[in-house]
Amino acid sequence: MGEFEVHRVRFFGLVPAGVRCMAYQHNGRRLALARTDGAVEVYNFAANYYMEKAIPGHQTRSVEALCWAAGERLFGAGLSGDITEYDLERLRPARAVDGFGGPIWSMAANNDGTRLAIGCEDGSVKLFQVVPGGGVQFEKNLDRQKGRVLCLSWHPSGTHLAAGSIDFIRVLDVHSGRTAQRIMVNCHVPKSKKRECVVWSIAFLSSGTVISSDSFGRVQFWDWERGTLQDSHTVSSSAALSLAVSEKEDSIVVGTSAGATYQFQLLPVKAGGQEKRWVRTKPFQHHTHDVRAVVHTPTALISGGLDAQLVIRPLMEKVQKKGYDAALRKFTLPHRRLVSCARKARLLLFQFSQHLELWRLGSTNKTGKDGETLPLSRMPEHLLQLKSKGPEHIYCSCVSPCGSWIAYSTASRFHLYRVQHEGDSISVKKVPGVPKLLLPAYQLQCASDSGRLFIASDRGSVHVVQLLEPGGCKHLHTLRPPTGTREAVYLLASSADGNWLAAVSGDWEVHVYSLKHFKHHCTVPTYSCAVTALAIHPTTNNLFISYSDQQLFEFSIPEKQYTAWSRAVQNSGLHKLWLERDSPITHIAFNPKNTSQVLLHDVYMLCVLDKSLPCPQPLPDDSAVLVNQSTLKQLSEPARRRQLHAFKICKKFQPLLFADLLDERCLVTVERPALDISAQLPPPVQQKKFGT
Repeated sequence: MGEFEVHRVRFFGLVPAGVRCMAYQHNGRRLALARTDGAVEVYNFAANYYMEKAIPGHQTRSVEALCWAAGERLFGAGLSGDITEYDLERLRPARAVDGFGGPIWSMAANNDGTRLAIGCEDGSVKLFQVVPGGGVQFEKNLDRQKGRVLCLSWHPSGTHLAAGSIDFIRVLDVHSGRTAQRIMVNCHVPKSKKRECVVWSIAFLSSGTVISSDSFGRVQFWDWERGTLQDSHTVSSSAALSLAVSEKEDSIVVGTSAGATYQFQLLPVKAGGQEKRWVRTKPFQHHTHDVRAVVHTPTALISGGLDAQLVIRPLMEKVQKKGYDAALRKFTLPHRRLVSCARKARLLLFQFSQHLELWRLGSTNKTGKDGETLPLSRMPEHLLQLKSKGPEHIYCSCVSPCGSWIAYSTASRFHLYRVQHEGDSISVKKVPGVPKLLLPAYQLQCASDSGRLFIASDRGSVHVVQLLEPGGCKHLHTLRPPTGTREAVYLLASSADGNWLAAVSGDWEVHVYSLKHFKHHCTVPTYSCAVTALAIHPTTNNLFISYSDQQLFEFSIPEKQYTAWSRAVQNSGLHKLWLERDSPITHIAFNPKNTSQVLLHDVYMLCVLDKSLPCPQPLPDDSAVLVNQSTLKQLSEPARRRQLHAFKICKKFQPLLFADLLDERCLVTVERPALDISAQLPPPVQQKKFGT
């Protein structure tokens, strides 16, 4: 593997926003998630739970509810009072319609996806029709009540709606718009103990049962026609904030403000009997803060909390074999790049939601043994903070390898800055006359000589901009795929010699362009999973690609075909333990002095892939072990030779946001420990612990 001097960076103060709401698309196996800062993310479960779409937030946009309608169309609503449809191809809000009821607290789509119901601040429930081709159209108002409507649920038949608010549940007849039933949820509490009860979440089953979760920590089951309570379970001393029902309506999941989630199942009272009751079966404690959103899929319970964690807990009785669906997954950090590195200048650029930070790495003049921490002769230095004006969050950013250029983009503006270093001082000047390109930019990358900037745009296009001294720019060309696509480009990779550029669009196609002639060179054969990272080797011009199912490919750009190494790996297959990893590769780099070494990393491991060594062979009995470096060091010399393989894995640095080679002997890693994130979150609900 070789020895590296490692700059272990832990001063990136990223605090991910909490999860506010979620919506699951059963047909496409995709999960839409909205965060407290207004950002929307889409995870593709068929592509190993990869975050394939990300729409940055907005300071004035609050998303309180999400739902899928009319197939693959995603709608959101929030405290701005608008119903927003999101463009998942251009990754931005497409159109918004005023709900005319003040802030919107809840939204739900019927089973057909043709109607949306919204619950408003003024107590009204409004119906909108989903218009083919885009947008929604107001249909009618249902009976208005006193107080905001906090949750909504359609009956599967689409004839009735259940609406939850403070102290009451109402069942509304959709055809007449009248209230068919009014249920007081607090009627069983003695008057001396009565206080305001907030119905946070609700579900309407096909049997006519209405399930509610409230601020008293109760999950209650109601007969809506009689308005009577069938069953009640107190799951927490604090609020039960969210609930979701399985497709077969035989299981529900409940999230609480104490960070716990509970599963209820509809089970027979006696073995073989017909009578069934709801029984609390499984408690889980994967969160530290409020669980504001839950989803029940056929094989897993999914929860999202204000601690920013997305947790996918598999239901083992539903999983037939060990694999992707059998792993407990926790996502806190994004699958997109937030760190840029200026290798030559030893600088790091950190991207926050509304500002950028430029840091200079520290240095040492000491040497030491393996694993030893070296004293710094020069401390890391915070050089610059660039604040983005306006309410829009930053889409992407980059710093040039020489450290003299910084670029970033929001939804409506593109900014380019010239950075000048004079000794220990630094000055920044905004570059005037930036070309008015199609916005927003979805990915930015500088050429290795810092002379060009590549800007990923929509419809698969990439703009090439020349960076001019002392501080100017010029638009050279726009590269477009020959077949055309509606999807935006989300990944870029340029060659060190400046001749080639690879671009990946949302349809997972990889296009390679010649920068000498500004024309399309070739298309990499399409694969069935999303591309998570790619890079071009500095000497061979081979394109190295990682996919969301953990497969690795090497494609020769000059020869327009996969390399012999890539074909050999695909014929023999990668190791089972490598393929079962639940975190995607997010960055690829190369050792400039050793052409056979490739640096890969995900959140939990750093791997140096040495192509000159054999890959660990998968055995039929799964007895082969993918030994990491710490284990290899403990083996005897003969055993170490037997276990020698191409994957040199190190799990010392985690959670890992970024890793890159500065030179052949120097490595930089950027970590964001979970304890550092939780220390900056507001305090959770007080919990009584044993012995205190």
